[in-house]
Amino acid sequence: MRIVGVLAPGAGTCVDLVLNHGDDPRMLLWREGWVLTRMLSTHLDDQGIVLTVQVRTRNQGSRPPRIKSRGPDPQLKIGPDEVAVRHQRVAAYAIVRSRRGVLGTQRSDRTAIPGLWQLPGGGLECGETPSEGVVREIMEETGQRVRISRLIDVQSDHWVGRAPTGVLEDFQALRIIYTAVCEDPTNPQVLDVGGTTMSASWVSLRHWRSLQWTSGARSLLDRHLTSISLFSGVPDLNRGRN
Repeated sequence: MRIVGVLAPGAGTCVDLVLNHGDDPRMLLWREGWVLTRMLSTHLDDQGIVLTVQVRTRNQGSRPPRIKSRGPDPQLKIGPDEVAVRHQRVAAYAIVRSRRGVLGTQRSDRTAIPGLWQLPGGGLECGETPSEGVVREIMEETGQRVRISRLIDVQSDHWVGRAPTGVLEDFQALRIIYTAVCEDPTNPQVLDVGGTTMSASWVSLRHWRSLQWTSGARSLLDRHLTSISLFSGVPDLNRGRN
C-alpha cells in the first residue's frame, strides 16, 4: 500500500510513501514531517492500493498520533527455532445505516473474539479496490446491498501470534473504514455460512450501545454514526429516538 498526501482535494502530490510491514499510516507521515488531517480516497494502480489523504506540515504545536500497541501475549509459546512469518492483511469495513438502524455482525467461534459485535467487512481479494471489497463482504455477511458514502479512517494493528493454522505470524491488520447507506434494508442473512460471521442484525440507534462491540467498532460508531446522512425521500424510523 502507498500513502499519497495532498494539501487540498485535487491538489498535486506533496508526499508519496510506501507503507511497509508494521508501519502505521499516521506515524509514517509524522516521521516525514506531515500530519494527516482528512481521508480522501482509495484506488488501485500497478503496485497495489493507493490511499490519498489530506495533510498539513507538522509544526511545534502538532501532537503525535496515538498508536495502538499490543503487549506480548503471555500465553504465546514460541519454539527456540521458530521465526514469525510476516503477514500484512488489508481489509475494508463500513458503518452502514438505513431507516432500520445501524448494521452489525456478530463474530463466530472461528475468531479470537466469538460473540462480539463488529462492523461488516473483511479482507480484500486480489485486484479488488477497498470500496469493491467492502460492498462484496457486506453482501456475503449480511445479504444487504449498500452504497458507499465516504472514506473516514484507516487503522493499523500489529502483533505476533498464531494463525488458525498454527503458524507463528508477525501479523499486521490494516483496516480501511467507510460509511455507507442501505436504501432497501431487508432482514440480514449470513450468506457465507461457516465463516467468521455468526449472525447479522440491524440495531436501532437507541439500543446499539447495549451490545458488546469490539473496542475499535465502538469507537468508530461513537465518532461517526450520527454524522451519516440517510438518502432523501425515505423516512428515518430512528429519528428522534437516539
